[in-house]
Amino acid sequence: MTHWIEKEFTDENFDGRDFPEAEFERCSFTHCSFVGAILSEAKITRCTFEECNFDQARMNAVVMTDTSLANCAFSYTYLFMARIEKCRLIGASFANADLTGIVIVGGDWSWSNLRHQTLSELDLRGIKLVESDLYGADLTKTDLRDSDLTRANLAGAKLAGTDFRGAKLTGADLRTADLKGARMDISQAVYLAQSYGAIVE
Repeated sequence: MTHWIEKEFTDENFDGRDFPEAEFERCSFTHCSFVGAILSEAKITRCTFEECNFDQARMNAVVMTDTSLANCAFSYTYLFMARIEKCRLIGASFANADLTGIVIVGGDWSWSNLRHQTLSELDLRGIKLVESDLYGADLTKTDLRDSDLTRANLAGAKLAGTDFRGAKLTGADLRTADLKGARMDISQAVYLAQSYGAIVE
């Protein structure tokens, strides 16, 4: 069992390492590499990861709470049944990551790369997704109430049945998204109509 508390690492290589029943608390990792590492069912609490690489890591059922993962890479990472609660993933990239069954509770995912990800039917209320790249993502029946999607790229996204009520949509690109059955409040509907060139009086 790996149990680290208040440890600091810079430019460390943990590639391929197995962290059985790992628990990290208030640790700091800067420019570290976890490529192919096994972190399944790890508990990561109040840690900071800055520009770390988790490509191809196995993080199934990992639980991350109050943790910052700014500008981290998760390409082809396995995050099956992971729980990510109140975390900061600003600028993080999830290209081709497996997010099946993921639970996301709040947090800041601004400027993140979530292109073509399946996030359907998730409860993403209150999440911050400013300028996030959700191109082609599946958000069918996802609850995005009170979220911040300012200038988010939603081109080609599947948004059928998605609940946007109370969300900030200023500058978000919805013109090529599938919005059949999406729920919006009046101000959002007016904004969408104006984005198509309509004159609302």
